[in-house]
Amino acid sequence: MIFSPIDLKEKAKWVWRETLAVHRRSPETRLASSLSSIEIFVALYYGGVLRFDPASPLAESRDRCIISKGHGSICMYPILADLGFFRMDELQRVCATGGFLGGIPDPIIPGYETVNGSLGHGSGVATGVALGLKRKGSDRSVFVIVGDGELHEGANWEAFMFASQHKLDNLNLVVDDNRISMLGYTDDIVSHGPLPARLGAFGWECEEVDGHDVLAVQAALQRMKARYNHKPKALVARTIKGRGVPGLENAPLCHITNPKPELIDSLLGQQP
Repeated sequence: MIFSPIDLKEKAKWVWRETLAVHRRSPETRLASSLSSIEIFVALYYGGVLRFDPASPLAESRDRCIISKGHGSICMYPILADLGFFRMDELQRVCATGGFLGGIPDPIIPGYETVNGSLGHGSGVATGVALGLKRKGSDRSVFVIVGDGELHEGANWEAFMFASQHKLDNLNLVVDDNRISMLGYTDDIVSHGPLPARLGAFGWECEEVDGHDVLAVQAALQRMKARYNHKPKALVARTIKGRGVPGLENAPLCHITNPKPELIDSLLGQQP
């Protein structure tokens, strides 16, 4: 089912609120990183981009979605529950005894493909999966969602070279470009420069988009998936880390900062 433009925008607002509510109950989760990627995941899962079956999460007919920035995908919990991958009441047990939704997701969660605790490996995994599907003659697509901070890891760039060398045009990279890593602004640590140009130099087709414009993200992802010209493809989504939370939004150490519970309570009474 593909949502209408109005419904997509409303769904993104709902996921924002639900992500805050999950963090309010489970402060072990990383909030700022999860708020920057909401529209990316909403476009992928509600916007008719990914092929998936909640009743059979590992069906061969599925597109593969490798979530490399696992800690920054807590917003996926309400999405997966809403789509029927698991029961909604599991959202009440995140990081709790008896629950299977942890602070860092892993494949025990229906809808997750890989272990996501060690950053910088999702690109390599996705590249291997894309190559395997190509060799099998499958027309399924592979998406990998990374944070710009983890692109400081050199293994990503080895994967990017490999993907270009093998013409993996079934591989789609989405960069949550919020420009802040755990230790501060990425440009102050190791600047990526203009990411589209850098990825282009590695043989990738790349475009940029406002990562919080869910309709623009949806359109870009659909264009990217439909394009097959023997090159891997990338979308750099410009986002705001900690979006909508005062004191968290764009703060250099927001990655490891938890807002006070009373602030979250007040935010849940208003729209982002």
